Amino acid sequence: MASDRCSGSGMSPSQRALRARLAAYAMHARHDGREITANGRTAFVERFEREVDPDGVLPVAERQRRAEHAMRAHMTRLALRSAQARRRRETDSA
Repeated sequence: MASDRCSGSGMSPSQRALRARLAAYAMHARHDGREITANGRTAFVERFEREVDPDGVLPVAERQRRAEHAMRAHMTRLALRSAQARRRRETDSA
């Protein structure tokens, strides 16, 4: 069946991973990574701009400055949670 081949049916997880890796390498060989992720990066930045200025009343430069700080706070929060999780795993396995 064609649908079975498209869905990866009958392939082991490692075979599916290899097929996906091959597709990713082929895509990156044909396209610039920045081009591929441009829409996602734009949406990510716009999320923080909406967060700091939901009504759109701030001047552009101020909105961008605040969004940059909101993004840094977000990334720092993620790093803190990651460090806490690693510490918990270390104490659980010790």
